[in-house]
Amino acid sequence: MAASGSGGGGSSRADNGYGSQQQQPRRRKGPGALATAYLVIYNVVMTAGWLVIAVGLVRAYLAKGSYHSLYYSIEKPLKFFQTGALLEEYLLIAKYLPGIVPSSVVLTAFQVMSRVFLTWAVTHSVKEVQTEDSVLLFVVAWTITEIIRYSFYTFSLLNHLPYLIKWARYTLFIILYPMGVSGELLTIYAALPFVRQSGLYSISLPNKYNFSFDYYTFLILVMISYIPIFPQLYFHMLHQRRKVLSHTEEHKKSE
Repeated sequence: MAASGSGGGGSSRADNGYGSQQQQPRRRKGPGALATAYLVIYNVVMTAGWLVIAVGLVRAYLAKGSYHSLYYSIEKPLKFFQTGALLEEYLLIAKYLPGIVPSSVVLTAFQVMSRVFLTWAVTHSVKEVQTEDSVLLFVVAWTITEIIRYSFYTFSLLNHLPYLIKWARYTLFIILYPMGVSGELLTIYAALPFVRQSGLYSISLPNKYNFSFDYYTFLILVMISYIPIFPQLYFHMLHQRRKVLSHTEEHKKSE
């Protein structure tokens, strides 16, 4: 959940996973005391939740001695906290956050919905892919990203943002974003034959609604949608990195 501009360059959720595109010519008013208290609590809880997922992954790896099939060790908290991001996006899109941070509603919605979609409509629904290494790929990328992001928002709201967290937020995406997207695409690809064989979520004609839907084709279209969106967002994040970190360096030199 995005914080006000103090110490964070005034960026939205998308800067670490999916980019925002609008730049505001004037400083926006920050949240009030009650809203700030809520946001701090929310971000602390979400940081703790993703830390639980990280610890669960490490413990499962140490217990098994293998990174294969670690998904089952963190399945429940992953579903809970990833789905919990829907509340964040509702507030960002429909409530007061548009008045706090610059944000592209479409791109922000794409990020959260794509992750919730991967969690429920692919990984949960197609159980055969849960043992795929690609699932661990995007889970690890999401986990590291979210721990950094929610920590960033928490410290920004408290007007005490350590440079290390800011640097991590605007640097580690260089590896984590392609890593996460690769895991997502590979998982969808792995699900395709099982979806085609089972007819999962597909609706065939004839029926009383005179409507058909092929989930297999839909998944292919979802994969194709990454092609125009990924480069745009990735280069936007690189631009944000140069702007935010160079501004920080200039500020340090002037002190």
